[in-house]
Amino acid sequence: MISKTKITEIFCSIDDFCKEFVPLFEKKLIGASKKRKRACKLSLSEVMTIQVLFHLSRVRDFKTFYIGYLQEHLRDYFPNTVSYNRMVELCTESMLPLLAYLKIQGTGRCSGISFIDSTPLRVCHNRRIHSHKVFNGLAQRGQCSIGWFFGFKLHIVTNDSGEIIDLLITPGNKDDRTPLKMKNFIKKLWGKLYGDKGYIGKELFETLFANGIHLVTKLKKNMKTKLLTPMYDVIMLRKRAIVETIIDQLKNIFQIEHSRYRSPINFFTNVFSGLIAYNFTEKKPSLNIGFVKTNQLCLNL
Repeated sequence: MISKTKITEIFCSIDDFCKEFVPLFEKKLIGASKKRKRACKLSLSEVMTIQVLFHLSRVRDFKTFYIGYLQEHLRDYFPNTVSYNRMVELCTESMLPLLAYLKIQGTGRCSGISFIDSTPLRVCHNRRIHSHKVFNGLAQRGQCSIGWFFGFKLHIVTNDSGEIIDLLITPGNKDDRTPLKMKNFIKKLWGKLYGDKGYIGKELFETLFANGIHLVTKLKKNMKTKLLTPMYDVIMLRKRAIVETIIDQLKNIFQIEHSRYRSPINFFTNVFSGLIAYNFTEKKPSLNIGFVKTNQLCLNL
């Protein structure tokens, strides 16, 4: 199911990161010297690698993957596996290292052409909202293009090569423009940024433009002033479906959305490891920018 070369690549990348991150991380912990550390057969890098491999295996639940596949077929790579219950405990301890790896090494670079979109991450059915307790006080009711939902929103920015530049998880009732108002979220961006009509805003446009980001969106029908949009931007707005394709893969292939969470930490570790697994895929949705530029030149002539 997963090639041996891919397993080695993922482990080496995560292990190199953990060797530098863990010593710095432990120094910043409050009361770290007094906390008892339970000895474990699996290292942190092995735990993180197993979580990423789960999303690449296409297996629908982690227990089946860990017991039925990893312990049976990947014994040569993970000879010191622990019980499933102990593995679940170790996964909860890897949330912050997964997030750090995703932010530092698990994202791509901005190429001057970026696409932004948000998608709901439902944590339960709408009929079970009042009885839901796992995300009480964290998840909120929100509305998207397909109706109301209860959960969170995942905001992602991608480049023309299909790589995720940055991401942010907010409660479901937050506006789509909220991440673009944060300096830490837009510090990696420059050039053109294409979004849907939900990102229209005069103040937002001016703020981003002052930071070297040109926000391009489609205009609403009731807008009085309609500026002449360059043909290149018109074509790229049609190519904005690339970010929707990435979101579809994240949900249906890498399983970052389901309703079986038993704790908020389990939710975040599943999302972070799924996004890291997407980063290791070789064939990502991408655009042929040279083809778009050639069409623009022909239209200008």
